[in-house]
Amino acid sequence: GIFMCGIFCAVSLAEPFTGKDYVAFIESTDIVTHRGPDSSGAKTFKLDQNFSNNEFNIFFGHRRLAVIDLSEEANQPMESNGKCIIYNGEIFNYLELKRELISLGCDFQTNSDTEVIIKIYEKYGSLGFSKLNGMWAFIIYDSINNLIIASRDRFSNKPLFYYKKNERFYFASEIKQLTRFLTSAKLNDTIMSSYLRQGLLDFNNETFYQDIFRLESKTNLIINLNSNSIVKEKYWDYEVSEFNDNEVEDKFLGLFYDSVKIRLRSDVKVGLLLSGGLDSSAIAVAVKELGDQDIQSYTVISKNKKYNEEKFSDLISKEIGIRNYKLLINSNDVLNDIDQVFYYQDEPFNSFSVVAQYSIFRKIKSESDLVVVLSGQGGDELLLGYLKYYFYHLKKLSQEKEYLELFNQIFLSLIQRTMIMRFRISLAKRYIPGYSKKKNFLLKPYLNEEKIWEVNSIKESQIKDIDKYSIPILTRYEDRNSMAHSLETRLPFLDHRLVEFFLNLDIRFKFRKGWNKYILRNSFDQMPHKIKWRRDKKGFTIPEEMWLKNEFKSDIKECFKTSILSKTGYIEDKKFLDYYDYFLSGKKNISFFEIARIYIAEKWLRTHPELQ
Repeated sequence: GIFMCGIFCAVSLAEPFTGKDYVAFIESTDIVTHRGPDSSGAKTFKLDQNFSNNEFNIFFGHRRLAVIDLSEEANQPMESNGKCIIYNGEIFNYLELKRELISLGCDFQTNSDTEVIIKIYEKYGSLGFSKLNGMWAFIIYDSINNLIIASRDRFSNKPLFYYKKNERFYFASEIKQLTRFLTSAKLNDTIMSSYLRQGLLDFNNETFYQDIFRLESKTNLIINLNSNSIVKEKYWDYEVSEFNDNEVEDKFLGLFYDSVKIRLRSDVKVGLLLSGGLDSSAIAVAVKELGDQDIQSYTVISKNKKYNEEKFSDLISKEIGIRNYKLLINSNDVLNDIDQVFYYQDEPFNSFSVVAQYSIFRKIKSESDLVVVLSGQGGDELLLGYLKYYFYHLKKLSQEKEYLELFNQIFLSLIQRTMIMRFRISLAKRYIPGYSKKKNFLLKPYLNEEKIWEVNSIKESQIKDIDKYSIPILTRYEDRNSMAHSLETRLPFLDHRLVEFFLNLDIRFKFRKGWNKYILRNSFDQMPHKIKWRRDKKGFTIPEEMWLKNEFKSDIKECFKTSILSKTGYIEDKKFLDYYDYFLSGKKNISFFEIARIYIAEKWLRTHPELQ
């Protein structure tokens, strides 16, 4: 059924694998037991019947966390009519698809969504995956047409990595399952350079390991076992659609409620991460309206008042009547968790909020009986929650000489104390061409500068954020951190119907009267007024800047006496420490993200001796 899992697959196009390989493959499957503690399965296939008993060409391994159809029949690898599948993820509209398939004459042996994928493939081929509404990484072996088809969902929700060595292909849910097969592990210089200089992660199909790649979102990779050819195909892409102003709100609410509704489907307990912000509050209102009386919500609180959203989450849980539990996060939790987080994430991350997020999932696991958690991820990219979109908008208005509207936007924003009050030059810097060349403590020259400021429209900027610069990083953190505790997160904002709706929505429904996310603020009658018209945007904040100045200080000084980053030629220790001192003295124009990034990169390298 619907379950979170870990998968592993090996394919040999020439010499067969042997019993020794089989043992290694089982171990690689079991490395990700945290992703699927409930059961495991493995299958092998031969392409040549003359092979001896323990020889094979294809290995499918699977770890399972059961969420829907908890029966044995739903275990994987699952076979049906000469097709076999291993799969990690969720198809939320599987019941609707199942009805459609039954009406076309298909019959089903299980109640799982896994079988629905196989039948969709049988009926419509690999492009039929565009019918799936969900998050997935799966691999199908089609023995009738002699194909291996690997597929990944539209918005990078579920991970799928691959490594090709001569005639052998390896696929896995996490990088750590693949490293043993590398001839030698080497750090990918271009990726480390883009990360240190621009803070970019997961923006293309390369990883921090040379030769290990991630399959791109909305893409199938197909290996033809007859011709040994490898092709990639996009099974889905954004489409343009138009709607009348008067139907916009109804259309939005219809899609939003349906997205939440199908994500509440589960045979285990579902909860909600409630920040007190607009996005998670909207989900809370929808859950309540849909009649799920018993849902539990979880809010992260900090002793530091500046970062505390408690009063907002209290307000929403009281006004709409939803149970709320508070999780207090402190810096010691984060310090103690950091090495574990490196283990689960496999690659560096951009800020310590990732470690705090890990602590939250650990608390939810130990203090509740939840298995599935809804989260508001994606709302900012779709509804222009970030400040940079506002500036793109103002820039565009001035280029088009729409001065009245430009003045109006700025004036209303100042009056309402909304968007413009949040401007910080330290955050805007990364959108200034060439800015990133100036950091004098970085030694390695630029290997490949991503031109993230080159966008012609807000819509193009949003699509780039969804495909490259924002969503893939956030979904990676969320997947690895939740799966580390065998929890599953579902993201109602990233339903492809909703994504497409928001992208096609006229800017007036996103920015109006100085407010962003206008349609969201304006549509929910049941949402408390104080939350609907919140001016500030905290996001998921933790007192990271203070930690870098206090709790982490002695460790930073110690690390950069002689760092691995300096041995490998990325930075100059002394210059970096000078920069850090400059930051400690309270100079305003230094972004603490830069300090955090270099510190995280160093700590990460220290936990990966094979890459040093």
